[in-house]
Amino acid sequence: MTQEKKKKVLLAFSGGLDTSFAVKYLSEDLGYEVHTAIANTGGFSDEELEVIADKSRRLGAASHATLDVTDEYYNKSIRYMIAGNVLRNGTYPISVSSERIFQAIATIEYAKKIGADAIAHGSTGAGNDQVRFDLTFQILAPEIEIITPTRDMVLTREYEIEYLRSHGYEADFKKLEYSINKGLWGTSIGGKETLHSEQTLPEEAYPSQLTATEPEKLTISFDKGEIKAVNGKTYDNPVDAIRAVEAAGARFAIGRDMHIGDTIIGIKGRVGFEAAGPILIIAAHKMLEKHTLTKWQQYWKDQVATWYGMFLHEAQYLEPVMRDIERMLESSQRNVSGTVELLLRPYSYVLVGVDSPFDLMKTDFGEYGEVNKAWTADDIKGFTKILANQMKIYHNNQLRNGKNE
Repeated sequence: MTQEKKKKVLLAFSGGLDTSFAVKYLSEDLGYEVHTAIANTGGFSDEELEVIADKSRRLGAASHATLDVTDEYYNKSIRYMIAGNVLRNGTYPISVSSERIFQAIATIEYAKKIGADAIAHGSTGAGNDQVRFDLTFQILAPEIEIITPTRDMVLTREYEIEYLRSHGYEADFKKLEYSINKGLWGTSIGGKETLHSEQTLPEEAYPSQLTATEPEKLTISFDKGEIKAVNGKTYDNPVDAIRAVEAAGARFAIGRDMHIGDTIIGIKGRVGFEAAGPILIIAAHKMLEKHTLTKWQQYWKDQVATWYGMFLHEAQYLEPVMRDIERMLESSQRNVSGTVELLLRPYSYVLVGVDSPFDLMKTDFGEYGEVNKAWTADDIKGFTKILANQMKIYHNNQLRNGKNE
């Protein structure tokens, strides 16, 4: 009698308690052949990735894979978030949350590659990530079953630790006071303070601490909206340029804030973050656009960029309209080239100025508040009369009808 072949499941594996429990539970209790994978979008070092791979091996996974999608994440998301100056609720640069979609895409594509019968993740039932993973999996591989032990089972941390011990796995699962998710486009920080509206995170909760106190100049250069140089050093890969800006700003503890917003599942959510790189890059890029775009380019780009950020945050990346918005954002950047100078200070920065060949202030038409070259005083008098006509008609009508607004 031949032994029945085990079904194969791919687990999105971080090496934390929930996904470590899932490896053992899926194999020991559900009888799956468990394979693990981590999709790196720039938030893990080589050393951290090796530690995660070792945990997978010690837990008994049949295989483990590291899927590096950092460049794809930049090319398919970050560059459009920069082009759109995307800050959710005017505050949050959609840091780690924007990475989840690309982690989900990479994971489901790998699941199909290895012929997995099911795919699993460790998201809870109270957050956004469960929707991001589930929705992406359903669209790209509706034939593959989704298994979510952490969400579906009522488990305590103590139960998971004891379960792992009883199945021969020992590790230091000391519960940290703060939950930290580090990514290329920022780091999110959750803790007891983020659960209460009247509290904020203490200094020690932030991974990057203030180490620089004397002001320093920082220059960021853009070519058609994409970051190309930092402090005069050119980077072939924009990812490296982002890391250079992050390193410069993190020393000054720049980019800290608290994001409060509406979650996908309808409740209010609150999370702390630090994102020196994104905050400085977006501020510099936005200033450069003020000099190089017309007022209507800026206006309409802001409208679609707001929707782009909202859709990205709420797991709608695969909606076709996102590709349409990306084309508009890309087109809008054709003259967004130049260098922006900033002054970095502890916990803050100052935008100093812009140098660009496309600077619309560099004109022979006139200098604001000083001298007019392309029109006369009589031109302005006539223009103002015509501009006033509609309002004059309205107010005259009000007076005829006994109203005085």
